[in-house]
This record gives sequence, structure tokens and C-alpha cells, in this order.
Amino acid sequence: MPEVHFDVRWPDQSESHCYSPSTVIHDYLRSGEDYPLPEFLRLSREALTLAADRVEQKFGFRCSSAETQLLAIETRGRQFAGVEDARVTVTRIG
Repeated sequence: MPEVHFDVRWPDQSESHCYSPSTVIHDYLRSGEDYPLPEFLRLSREALTLAADRVEQKFGFRCSSAETQLLAIETRGRQFAGVEDARVTVTRIG
């Protein structure tokens, strides 16, 4: 299963290097796009949950790295919950 790394820029201009165990991330996020924070969190949750599901279907166990990545994204996202019009930019998917 091909893994995909992607980079995001948070509302405070800090960046995170992220991981998906599946190319399914391409179906949810686009490089160069910026997303309202709630939408980015929703799309990330859907994509990484589906990616973990695909690993489970293929190998018989869930991908803990996908679940850890989702937890990291959601934890970071909570830091901006009170920021009006907070947006997250996907700077790279590769």
C-alpha cells in the first residue's frame, strides 16, 4: 500500500509534516488549497479513518500510524478552535 506524506500550514503559519498509509488522502485534500479549520479536520478524519480501514482490510490490523497522525492533527487543530476564520493550507502532497 503506497504511503503518502503531506505538509500543512496552520493558522499561526507553523507547519506540520503528516502521513497517510494510503493514497486515499488525494481524494480528500488538494495541494495548494486552503480549508476552513473545521472542514480540514473533517476531511482529515474521513481520509485517515478510511486509510486505516484499508490497511485493516489488506493486512488484518488497523494502521496505528494513521490513527496517531489523526490524533496529532485533531490536537493541533484544537489550539485554533477559538480563532475566527482559521484556515489550514495543504502546502504539499507527495
